[in-house]
Amino acid sequence: MNTTPIRKLALGAAATVMAIGGLATVAHAQRDPAYENARTGGEVGEKMDGYLGIVVQPTDALQRMVNDINIKRRAVYADRAKAANATLEEYALTAGCLAIARTRPGEKYQAPDGTWQTRTNAPPLRDPRCP
Repeated sequence: MNTTPIRKLALGAAATVMAIGGLATVAHAQRDPAYENARTGGEVGEKMDGYLGIVVQPTDALQRMVNDINIKRRAVYADRAKAANATLEEYALTAGCLAIARTRPGEKYQAPDGTWQTRTNAPPLRDPRCP
């Protein structure tokens, strides 16, 4: 990952835009009661790469929901990465860092070693590349 000051500024600006106004289509999908139930029930969690992951043995319905959300996330990330002059992977990582930071106690997230963790009241374990 390019870590020049300009790249950091671009990623920081992209992250801020996403955090404040971002992911409208994804946010709409994520208000779905099925998504909320899967999230609070520990069936899905935030991954370091910016996408939603399945923590349990997936059902067809759960897999479809996660695929749908991730397709929407990727489209938003691609647009925002281009606007921020960043790569899709850089932008997605930044989004993953933010999503993991926003998890609530009891929710699942992916730790830097790839394992699924349950958020406690303590800050989540995050990738050292996180802004």
